[in-house]
Amino acid sequence: MATIFSRIVKGEIPSYKVAEDERFYAFLDINPLAEGHTLVIPKQEVDYLFDLDPETLSGLTLFAQRVAKAVEKVVPCKRIGVAVLGLEVPHAHIHLVPLNRESDIDFHKPKLKLTQERLVEIASNIAKEFK
Repeated sequence: MATIFSRIVKGEIPSYKVAEDERFYAFLDINPLAEGHTLVIPKQEVDYLFDLDPETLSGLTLFAQRVAKAVEKVVPCKRIGVAVLGLEVPHAHIHLVPLNRESDIDFHKPKLKLTQERLVEIASNIAKEFK
């Protein structure tokens, strides 16, 4: 059975896409820790990040770097934090979280509740900055 992320890539489930190429896809987390919290995934469905072949893993990292640079231009923050948990969805992914302090990347804290309009606005602004 396809993961929710594979279904997002196929367009079966909507997402707030910020970037895409032939191998990777980035979209806003709908339960974000901060505005601009983005998930970056390979389109290839592999459960565990470190099971990706070296070329895909390095490509994912470089793609995530480009996405992070775009997020930084849109969301006021000191840094973009990176987290790899991989327990919630069995599809390799990287969390990019705008940070102003270390506690901003605490996955135990309550998630933000953003309106659909705000998510669309953020995604659109990040997509414009993606290079």
